Amino acid sequence: MESPEENVTQKEPATEAFRDSISIVSTTGRRNWIYPKQPNGPFTRMRTILSVILLAILLGTPFVRINGHPVMLFDITERKFIIAGMIFGPHDFSLLGLGAIALIVFIILFTAVFGRLFCGWVCPQTVLMEMVFRRIDHWVEGDHREQRRLNGSPWTREKVVRKVTKYTAYFAVSFIVANALLAWIIGSDRLLEIATAPPSEHVTGLTAMLVFTGAFHWIFIWFREQACILVCPYGRLQGVLLDRNSIVIAYDHVRGEPRGRMRRGTERNNGDCIDCGLCVDVCPTGIDIRNGTQLECVNCTACIDACDAVMDKIGKPRRLIRYDSANGIAMQSRKRWTPRVIGYSMILAVLVGVFTVLLATRSELSITILRTPGMFYQEQPDGRISNVYDVKVLNKTFKEVPVSLRLDGVEGEVRLMGTVLVAQPQGIAEAKMMVLLPRQSITSLTTPLTISVLRDSAVVDVVTTSFLGPVTRRGG
Repeated sequence: MESPEENVTQKEPATEAFRDSISIVSTTGRRNWIYPKQPNGPFTRMRTILSVILLAILLGTPFVRINGHPVMLFDITERKFIIAGMIFGPHDFSLLGLGAIALIVFIILFTAVFGRLFCGWVCPQTVLMEMVFRRIDHWVEGDHREQRRLNGSPWTREKVVRKVTKYTAYFAVSFIVANALLAWIIGSDRLLEIATAPPSEHVTGLTAMLVFTGAFHWIFIWFREQACILVCPYGRLQGVLLDRNSIVIAYDHVRGEPRGRMRRGTERNNGDCIDCGLCVDVCPTGIDIRNGTQLECVNCTACIDACDAVMDKIGKPRRLIRYDSANGIAMQSRKRWTPRVIGYSMILAVLVGVFTVLLATRSELSITILRTPGMFYQEQPDGRISNVYDVKVLNKTFKEVPVSLRLDGVEGEVRLMGTVLVAQPQGIAEAKMMVLLPRQSITSLTTPLTISVLRDSAVVDVVTTSFLGPVTRRGG
């Protein structure tokens, strides 16, 4: 990794040459390992508190239940999703798809206004990397200088002990996180069953558990910040989502330039930046924020805390590095309601409105009643005419639902063939039904029918269909 002195020689973007390379790759093409200094300050403390809350949500949510069911579950294999206690299945694909589109538009809007704030504060990769695994690095191996020195030193007993201790802690955390994520997919009950039963009974589940653990262990041992820089598409999208009015982590070049170190006994006529390089030392992706907005920046605020501490020491105002826009720094003005933001907001409002209406009107049962294909009407011995129908009831709830049917608006009878129609939880009940009408009430080839679907004597749905029969001519 380049030293802070090498990184800060470039002043506020006279050229964009620094964008021709990334911080994790050296000029020889080898990887630059990042050893960030542990930040400290109000933003770091706020991020720590938020991270504790998010980790508690990650680890605890699969065990929270509403009426005996998980509050959140994303069972991809069974195509069953539980969100805030509401269950969704393949039949709700349009609703889930619309919700996903609304979420994507929200992310686009949020990024256009506030930049990559999600990455630095909420993203699981950043939370785990910076607030868990890098903390383990500092607890076991020391500060950033000691870590660099240890990795460059020959293998000794002390180095072996520290590395074994660190990687053991890594594996333990990876195992816990992997199992927590697995619980979001298969549920906590299923996870506990896999963990406590003999391995031979749950080979697939045990394999998934080990694969998840191995993947996390590899990511945080070796891949680390490369996940944000090389893999995550969100950073790449900044180039098209950000403009000069977007709020990002920004260096105030108007106030800070020209840079220059402080020397005792020498009058200083430079800007407020004293070229200490601490903003580079604490950066988890190894960039110099003074070069401007960059792909690698995850808006983690570590550079703000480091710079504010320096400003306090030299008696200068804080926020030389801060949340601001390019126009906010250059022209001292912020314009948040740009045409792009207004357009995104209008699209999001429409999507949220439609999603809310569909969610509010979503029924617990989905009933389909269709005349059985290939069958004509039947004449009954008592003179009535009958049609046979296929009934399908989709139960979207966690409870067993008995269903009854009632013919409305016309004299006749609904006769269910077989036993009582009962839809199992998240199941489909199918049955045959016969509708019988008096011959004299049939005045056309097809007679419209209205059938009420009842659950515990309460109407839950009304289905319209048609009745096929002979035409009875009156007065003939």
